[in-house]
Amino acid sequence: MNKTTVSPIIAGTMNWGIWDKNLTTKEMENMIHICLENKITTFDHADIYGSYTTESDFGKAFASSKIAREKMQLISKCGIQHISENRNNKIKHYDYSKSYIIWSVENSLKNLQTDYLDVLLLHRPSPLMQADEIAEAISKLKTEGKILDFGLSNFTPSQTELIRQKTEISYNQVQFSATHYEAMVDGSLDYMQIHNIRPMSWNPLGTVFREDIEQTRRLKKLLAQLVEKYHLGADSILLSWILQHPAKIIPIAGTVNIARIQSLMKAAELQLDKEDWFAIWTESMGENVP
Repeated sequence: MNKTTVSPIIAGTMNWGIWDKNLTTKEMENMIHICLENKITTFDHADIYGSYTTESDFGKAFASSKIAREKMQLISKCGIQHISENRNNKIKHYDYSKSYIIWSVENSLKNLQTDYLDVLLLHRPSPLMQADEIAEAISKLKTEGKILDFGLSNFTPSQTELIRQKTEISYNQVQFSATHYEAMVDGSLDYMQIHNIRPMSWNPLGTVFREDIEQTRRLKKLLAQLVEKYHLGADSILLSWILQHPAKIIPIAGTVNIARIQSLMKAAELQLDKEDWFAIWTESMGENVP
């Protein structure tokens, strides 16, 4: 059973730091407040974001904000050894040794200026990962109260099962959107429902607003009609499409646009008509459902 309760939509911090928006401490503090005011209480991190700097930047903003820790939930990921001036890595690789997982979590706690993570995720699967060793690390971290819940990110059902045989898994963060719906048809979401694993969806808007191809043109045409019908923005409609799946998927929204943050939770209140839900999938595929 999950020990954590996360918000229906999660704030993704990948773009908050030097990788994109380069928010100052004050701007980051303001973003945290705006998210909380709009009932987005969970923040998704990874040690590598901002080339190993964004957690620390967020931690300074969090400390400065004086917000009580119990008012928010913090997720972080570890395992990717990124090529960075902040690490002595010659090649991108993965490390899931017991000592590295424990060190990485303790480093994230120090950077985020907190005593615990609500959720720790292994960032991407490694061919060299050993389930026993991972389980030992997770058991120690849970016993010490440094993590409350454990999960995975970008793991297939068979890779998930390998780890699940040794330790409880509460979440799996996967790519899922109207334009990237493979997890819905390849058995991934079915597997998660069977084993009570909550999916989180990264890049939940997919490529709808980033690419101009046949697929996105079809979707945008349909979305223009749905915006008129539901009186909500296209991004909220796309998030609602994800939220209606019975796997109880939690979208991770990376926007720092205040108006969009204020409208995000409207997606959780919207119930699309079933035919509209299928229309979005149909336009994405470019053909009728099987």
